[in-house]
Amino acid sequence: MNKKVIGIIAIIVVVIALVFVFGTKDKNKQTNVDGTLEELMAKLYDGIPEDELPMLENTQVTPENIEYYLGTSDIEYTEALASEPLMSSIAHSVVLIRVDNKANVNDIKDKIRNSVNPRKWICVAVEDKDVKVESKGNLIVLIMVNEQSDKILENFNNL
Repeated sequence: MNKKVIGIIAIIVVVIALVFVFGTKDKNKQTNVDGTLEELMAKLYDGIPEDELPMLENTQVTPENIEYYLGTSDIEYTEALASEPLMSSIAHSVVLIRVDNKANVNDIKDKIRNSVNPRKWICVAVEDKDVKVESKGNLIVLIMVNEQSDKILENFNNL
C-alpha cells in the first residue's frame, strides 16, 4: 500500500472514532435548571386557570417535615420547596427538590416514588396514575395532583 492510502485510512479511522465518542455521549444527561425554587414553582402552574387550583402555599422542606412531603428523610438534597393547599382536605402536592450535582438522581427518584404516600391527607387521595416523579438535571419534581398533573409535568419538562 502506498502512503496516500494509509493516510486516508488513518483519517477515516480517526473520524469514526470521534463520531463514536461524541455521538454516544449520555443523551439523558441534562443541564441544570436555573432559577429559585419559588420562580420555578410558579412556572409549573403556568397556563392553569386560577379557579382550577386550590389556594396554594409554598413551604420550605426541612429535615423536620421532609417525611410528610416525600415519604422519606433518607435522601440528601440541597434545597426543596413544597406547594400544597391551605386546606389539608384537598389532595394536591407539588414538591421541587434540588440535589447536589454529583447525586444519583435516578436513585433519589426511585426512593421518593417508593416512599411517598398519595393518601397522606384526611379523607382524600391522589390516584396512583397521577403520582409523577421526574427530573431535569439536578432538579426533581414530585407531583401528586388528580386534576392537573399532566399539565404541571408538561410545564416542568418545558423549564
